[in-house]
Parts: sequence; structure tokens; C-alpha cells
Amino acid sequence: MSRSPDRNVPGSDVGPAIVAIPTYNERDNIETTVAAALDGCPDIDVLIVDDNSPDGTGDIADRLADAHPRVHVLHRSEKQGLGAAYLAAFAWAGERGYRVVVEMDADGSHDPADLPRLLDAIADGAELSLGSRYIPGGSVRNWALHRLALSRCAGIYTRAMLGLQVQDVTAGYRAYRLDALQKLQLDTVNSVGYCFQIDLTWRAVKAGFDIREVPIVFTERRAGASKMNGAITVEALWNVTRWGFAHRARQLRRVFSRGRIEG
Repeated sequence: MSRSPDRNVPGSDVGPAIVAIPTYNERDNIETTVAAALDGCPDIDVLIVDDNSPDGTGDIADRLADAHPRVHVLHRSEKQGLGAAYLAAFAWAGERGYRVVVEMDADGSHDPADLPRLLDAIADGAELSLGSRYIPGGSVRNWALHRLALSRCAGIYTRAMLGLQVQDVTAGYRAYRLDALQKLQLDTVNSVGYCFQIDLTWRAVKAGFDIREVPIVFTERRAGASKMNGAITVEALWNVTRWGFAHRARQLRRVFSRGRIEG
């Protein structure tokens, strides 16, 4: 049974925080990741969101929850994508009184040592803090050159199409104030894969969020297979392109509208 949280983000009064970790076939990573998160920030809880992993990740998650009162598990009936998993986590956390939710990968790519700095940015007033690979102090380790090139090119294309100043628009290590998330019309989000991160970043910018980028070191997964595939890439490319054209069309309409008024 889940308990009500009673710990605050360190050094602040923004309320209790929870780290959401989506899993699908992460039995080789989940124990190490959860232990590192708990050790890295003793004042947070952890929520494992498992999509009925056939490799038994959900059973391991249950054992972790039985052993640690700060660990919780949300079982989902089938694999529905990263976006749906995080939306379920946001709802779960909000219903239980959490004020801050952190997104973290299960595969060890995100260093829990960076977690306090993400939370410090929230405590300092940010509504969204992003663990950024592409600002001074941030970096990527052990990625093949083609993956790094794809990530950088995707970021450049997304920033150009949407007019964003955020340097790491696909960052998956991030913290939100839950009260701010409610402004993003989450019931209309249908992004499935990693495009979910772009989608929420874009929504946060349009909503006027205070967004802070925090440098992190991103490391290639410890074990298991990446969930990135062609369908996920196509989804992101298609959505960014159509959002970008719609954004530019709105800008042009505003320009023409001002011109008619002034004329």
C-alpha cells in the first residue's frame, strides 16, 4: 500500500519529490538504478512504472518495494510507450500529494549524483529543470558517433523548427513541479516515444515556464537493449515538422494581422 509522502525537496518548501522510472525489460539494471537513486538523494521516493515486462522486471520491482518503504511500483498491463508511462506516473504522484516528479531512465544513463542539482533548480524557482548534455559542463560518454550525430542533428532541427532556446530538447533526465504540469493539458498529449520529451518541452515553453538547464554527464546504458527504433525516430520527425509549420504559420498570420491594423 502506498503511503502519503512527508519529505520535502532538500533545502526548500516545495514539497515531497518522487523519481519516476519507466521500465520494460530492465531486469539487469533496475536494482542498481533504484539503489543509486535512493543513495544519491535520501529525501526522495522512487516509483517504478513497469509495462508488464516479460523478463520479470515487475517482480524485481515488487521485491524492491517490499524491502524499501521509499520504493513504489505501478504495474501497467502492456507496453504503451514512454509518454504513456510518464503520464501515468504524473497522475499517480499527484494523487498522493507529491509536489515534484523527476524523470529518470532505468538503464543507468542518468547519474543519480546529478539529482540534487536538478532539485536545487526547482527549489530556486524553476518549474522545469532539464539535465542537459549540450551546455557547458554537460557531455555524453560511450555513445557511437552516429548516435551522437543523430541526437545533435535532431536537437538543431527541433530548435530551428520550433524557435526554441533550450539546448537539449530531448533531455530525458528532468524535474517538474507537478502544479506547473497541470497547465500543459496533459490529457491532449499523445506522443508515444522520445518525442514525448520534445512535446512537453515545447508545451512548457509556450506556457511560459521558468526552465533551467543543468549540465549532466550522460552515459550509455549498462546492460540490455536500447528502446530507440525507427518508428520512434519517425514519430519525432513527423511531429516536430508539423508543429514547426503550424508555429511558423501562426507567426505569419500575426505579422499580416498587425500589418492590416497598422495600415
